[in-house]
Parts: sequence; C-alpha cells; structure tokens
Amino acid sequence: MEAFYTLQGEGTHTGRAAYFIRLGGCDVGCHWCDVKESWDVNAHPHHTVDAIVSGAVQYPGRLAVITGGEPLMHDLTSLTSALQTAGFQTNIETSGVCRAVTGSWDWICFSPKKFKKPNPDIYQRADELKVIIYNQSDFAFAESFVAHLRPTCKLFLQTEWGRSNEMLPRIVEYVKDHPQWQLSLQTHKFLDIP
Repeated sequence: MEAFYTLQGEGTHTGRAAYFIRLGGCDVGCHWCDVKESWDVNAHPHHTVDAIVSGAVQYPGRLAVITGGEPLMHDLTSLTSALQTAGFQTNIETSGVCRAVTGSWDWICFSPKKFKKPNPDIYQRADELKVIIYNQSDFAFAESFVAHLRPTCKLFLQTEWGRSNEMLPRIVEYVKDHPQWQLSLQTHKFLDIP
C-alpha cells in the first residue's frame, strides 16, 4: 500500500528510525482502524521484493517494520529474507489472525483484536503484546492472553486515539496497579509526524 521512512511511534522500539512497509489487505475489520483504506488487498499496486528493498536501502536506518492492514495475509518469507540480507532488522505488527506466521522476524508485535480470534501459534512467537484499549472491557481482553505468552514478552496497553481523553487516565491507573504492563503512546500522532 505504501512505504515511508519515519520514526517508530509506539511500543518497544519507540523513537527508532524505521522504514515502514504497509501491506494492503485486512479482514479483521476494526471499526476504529486508522488505515481502513488498507483493507482491500486489490486496491493497491503490486511491487516486487527487489523494488521494496531498493526503496528501503535509500535511507540510513536499518529497522524495517512490516505492517498493514494485516501483513500476514501475505507470504513474507522472500521479503524478510531480502531485507535481512540487506542488513535490516525485521519487525512485524500483526493481529495474529492468519493461519501461519511466514517470514524471518527479529521482533513480533502481536496486537490482537476482539473482532477476530488470533491463531494460537502466534502466542509463543510474540516478543510484544500490544492491546488497544477502546473501552473498560479491553483490560480483561488484554489479560486473557498473558498466560499463553512467553515470560519475556513485553506487555503494552495503548489507548485508541479517538478515545484518549477518556481511556488514557484509566490506562495510567491500570499500569500503576498492574506494573507488569507498560503504557504505549502513539508518539508520532502527538508529534504530528507520519
């Protein structure tokens, strides 16, 4: 769908220079999604792996973040292999709903959604759990995954942007009461950078 060089705005790698590769296609259907234009896989031009990597190597940062849509709708084996050969760390942001995790990953951010159940195979692969908090029941939804994850998996709660005024204070209090969790902010939106 698009590719751009910016700073990672959220989660563990916040503040790092990153080349984002946003793939088209998503069948999860979050009503609060901020990139609904990514949903139709056929609405975007196709690019070769070589063309994607050529775009990435033009910039000095060597962190590639594959996102979407739902990036695992695609077989990412050749893309991640080519990026790693070019010296990139490969990170993915996924809802985990697809039947297989393809590709070679240095970091997997698992961000489950209530609208479609994840494939349990993602649980032991995830390096980071990032749950979007839209309403109060999302805290229990977030907790429902913890027992299935590796002990080293980082746990993040992030407010849905449009409900920040209401939910951010609740997240702060929740993290204070449950310090195994961390707050993730969409710093790129606060700073108005892409």
